Parts: sequence; C-alpha cells; structure tokens
Amino acid sequence: MLETTIAAIAPLDESAMAAAREMHGRLTKPPGSLGALEDLSVRLAGLAGVCPPPLPEPAAVAIFAGDHGVHAQGVTPWPQEVTGQMIGNFLAGGAVVNAFARQAGASVTVVDVGVANPLATPDEVPDPAANDPATSGLPVQDPAVHDPATPRLVAASVRRGTRDFTVTAALTRDEALAAVCTGIRIADELIDAGAGILLTGDMGIGNTTPAAALIAAFTGVDPADSTGRGTGVDDPTYARKVAVVRAALALHEPDPADPLGVLAAVGGLEHAALTGLILGAAARRTPVLLDGVIAVSAALAAAAFAPNAVFAMVAGHRSAEPGATVALRSLGLDPLIDLGLRLGEGTGALLALPVVTGAVRVLHEVATFDSAGVAEK
Repeated sequence: MLETTIAAIAPLDESAMAAAREMHGRLTKPPGSLGALEDLSVRLAGLAGVCPPPLPEPAAVAIFAGDHGVHAQGVTPWPQEVTGQMIGNFLAGGAVVNAFARQAGASVTVVDVGVANPLATPDEVPDPAANDPATSGLPVQDPAVHDPATPRLVAASVRRGTRDFTVTAALTRDEALAAVCTGIRIADELIDAGAGILLTGDMGIGNTTPAAALIAAFTGVDPADSTGRGTGVDDPTYARKVAVVRAALALHEPDPADPLGVLAAVGGLEHAALTGLILGAAARRTPVLLDGVIAVSAALAAAAFAPNAVFAMVAGHRSAEPGATVALRSLGLDPLIDLGLRLGEGTGALLALPVVTGAVRVLHEVATFDSAGVAEK
C-alpha cells in the first residue's frame, strides 16, 4: 500500500498553474494584490490539474491519538490517562477542535491508533486485521451515512502506546508501517466520502517529545532548537526533555534517508499515521491543511518518502513550538496565520481553513475586467 501510494504522488500540473496565473491577471484587482493567496490558489490549481481548482470543501479533520513510552522519563506533568479522556471529550463535542469544526462546518474523525487506555464505544469493536498493512478494511462507522456534526471514532490501534525510545526503538518497522497505512486508509476513506480537503489533528500526552526528535532527525538541527515546552513545562522539565531527545538520537542514530526507520526509532503512532494521511492526500491530489508541530514533524517524514508530497501540503499556522518553524523552513512552507497557538488537535488548521477557501473562491467568483466593464490600468 505504501509503495503504491508513493508511486501515485506526482508533480504539479504546470498548464493548470499557468492558466491560474493568467486568470489572476484578468481579475478585477491589481496583479499580485492578494499576495500569498494568489500563490496558494495557483499551487492548488496545479495540484488538482485544473483551473480553477475545486473549492476545498467539505473539510474533514482526522485526529490521530496515541500514547508514548517516553512519558516515563518525566517530559510532561500531564498524566497519560488524559489522552483517552480527551478522546471522550472529542466524541462528546466538548473540545476546542469541536467548537472550531462546528464553526467551519468540518467533520471530525478520531482515530485511536495507539492509546494506552482507550475509550471504547459499544458500536465499534476493534478488528485485529486492521493492524495488518496488507488489509484494507478498518472497523469504522460508514462515512456515507455519518452525520458530519457528530464526531466519530475509528478503532485502529496498532499497539497500546509506543515503547520508551530512550531504552529501545519506539516501534518496530512493521508497527510503524501499520500506522502509516492506517493514515493512508483514512485519507482514502474521507476523500471517497466526498472530502475536498483534509485537516490534520493529533492527541497524545507527551507527543511533542517525539515530534522534536523527528524534526531534529530529518533536519539535522540540534535538539535544543527542535524542542519546545509543549503544554508549558517548567525549566527543569524542559531541560530534561531536551536531554531525552538528545539521548534518543545518540542511541538510535536515525537515518533521514530511511523515513520508516526514523518513525520506528523515535516517532509516535500518531506521527506515523499522520505521515500516511499526508501521503494518501497527496496521492489523491487533495490538499492537506497542516496543524502544528506534530503535523509538521509528520510532514517531514512524508516529504522524505515522497518529495512531491509537499505540493499537497498547506501550512495552516506557525505553532509556538520552535521545532515547527524549523520544520516549515525545511519544507519550504509559509504558514497562513501566526497566533502563538500550541494546542494541537487540529485547531490551528481549522482557523486557517477560511483563508484556503477564500484563495480558491477568488478564481471561481471574481469578475474579470472585461466581464465587469472595469478599465484596466
């Protein structure tokens, strides 16, 4: 599945991009006056292979949840049980991501890809076959009959949390592959159900630590430059967190040319699944709107698998986590908004969604100088 997905990821369509640039030159506005929005709309035309590109709607948020063995190293004061408890909050519609999704009219899908203390629901029974990368089915509610206003849970656990990567690899290669394939299947499912854009979400207490390790591994920066304070840790905890990342990289010496190996050594199950979601969206020529530091760390892995996958990525916002800026710079992506956010869940991506939609809507709805009878300069 991974090989087939990577093979389907192609460059942008230059003719569609040229048509979009030409159209912008005829619209009733000074050339270039919409700044980065014009560049984004041109890229989305190239991704879709048509001008104007389809409106990026409806939007679908996929929140991948997992726990981390490195939590035992004291990298966060939050108890690990909060991951499962927050899944319950997502499903009840009480989290910030739910409020923003309702505002944006986006659906919310929560994927338990590796929570240590999962929250089960009576109508969803995990299927052991879902952990096999060769299988294509997932035990999910039928998206064709799913009410977008009601969050849904996908039971797709690869294992109940990762191992402590200061002691051994966080995942085996097969486990990392299973999580990546889960993300690909979720992308296919959401797009098949009609989604015009995918938004990344995440939940996992301690998951900024593996994100910092992934960013350092793929970009080569010092762990002190890729590691932030996550949920707001104090100075001693932050110092411990940097030391943990540094020790893990020294232990495993992950090779950025082997992205699956990097994910297995120091990644999380949600990071690997997000990597698959991004690759799956790129293979289907569907834009994927990145959230914060967890998403951009996964985006680095996706780009290592398939450099052309970057063309499908839109950076929703600049996370306050320093590693996010490092990753975005490496990917060559400029964030649409910068509000000092560091919540995760998909919240920053949802706030940026109207910007993406507006960029495309200009090509659909703005009159040309000729049609509007407006004189050009």
